[in-house]
Amino acid sequence: MKRILLIGAGAQGSTVAKRMNEEPNVSEIICADYDEKAVLELQNDLDKATAVKLDATKIENIVKAAKGVDLIVNALPIKYGHVVIEAALQAKVHYQDFAAADDGKKDWVEGIKEMLSDKNEQFKAIGKSALISTGSAPGLANIIAREATDKLDRCEAIKIFVYEGVQAKRFLPFWWSPEVAYGDMNDTAYIYENGKIVETESFSRPVWVKFKGFDQEIRMVEHAHDEPVTLGLLADQYLKGVKHVWFKYGGVGIDFAEPLYRMGLLSNQPIDVKGTTIIPRDVALKLTPPAPKYKNEIKEILDEGLESDTGAFLIRVEGVKDGKAIQIDNYVNAPTCVEAFAKSGLTGETYLTGQCGSLFTKMFVNNKITQTGLFPPEVLNTDQRSYYLQEAAKLDITVDEYID
Repeated sequence: MKRILLIGAGAQGSTVAKRMNEEPNVSEIICADYDEKAVLELQNDLDKATAVKLDATKIENIVKAAKGVDLIVNALPIKYGHVVIEAALQAKVHYQDFAAADDGKKDWVEGIKEMLSDKNEQFKAIGKSALISTGSAPGLANIIAREATDKLDRCEAIKIFVYEGVQAKRFLPFWWSPEVAYGDMNDTAYIYENGKIVETESFSRPVWVKFKGFDQEIRMVEHAHDEPVTLGLLADQYLKGVKHVWFKYGGVGIDFAEPLYRMGLLSNQPIDVKGTTIIPRDVALKLTPPAPKYKNEIKEILDEGLESDTGAFLIRVEGVKDGKAIQIDNYVNAPTCVEAFAKSGLTGETYLTGQCGSLFTKMFVNNKITQTGLFPPEVLNTDQRSYYLQEAAKLDITVDEYID
């Protein structure tokens, strides 16, 4: 029986808690967050949950909370990642997160390189596994990309496109954390181009994509994400020597945030306004409504009706097989926002990312993760990926493959 320390009781973390509450191999889920209301709600709702108020900025607090657990699941923003990873090493337990950590000191890419080298060796030394970037994108996207590249003799490009078209009637630009959204949208984005990781600017390099089932092409732009970095760094070892990796994002949140970015309102650098120093992003966050987290909040929004409830998630892999050029398009199917709420009381965004994350946790608690060290999902082997996709299908998360 496994004991889990889940740090972060937001949308994704609470979904993992609910899924693990159903797992026979889990005896206790310690739900830890600075938001005491959120963890107490999980404790009241779930048989196996224990609420703990936790300040996750201090390693010693996490190590103390992790006493006797088998796995730490980090569902906090990436700025806390380096603290939680270090705590997992000190506590000598397995580790999982939703996105590659910001180590707080190095350039983000250099931080990921350090994790895949030094932290990898440190987890190997204690005989534990650290699985990073385990949501839908990154996470499921990495598994699909590896599945497709394994069908090729040589891989030229992996292009990941995520379009979110769910729009409420009320002002609600994001169905996920505005703090994380604005941070990502103001950060430097990266692509893997001609075998090298290259900096790009958020909202730059637009392309127009025609998704299956859509009448019109959708504008997609650069967005800071893990996949071009981890897939690029592991290109030769796991991805048939891929030379180009993109992540492009589009939809309601992008259309709303791009003008704010152009105006400098997503910046975290202080400016003077009539003699008062302010942080522009603080102003934007103060005026942006939070993503709905509780069931009654979501129900209220859906009862008002949605302007649209659409989306698309495409992983396009290009390469060569038997001397011929080949393109493999993989479309992820998942419940819409309305369908997700009817199934589980979650939004569509939370359902896809949270459920995808919970499946990686399920692999841990059922002893399906056998590698030691630190690694992203593209490292998982054929049997592990097959298990993951089979379990995802049980949650109505499936993949349609088109080969041209």
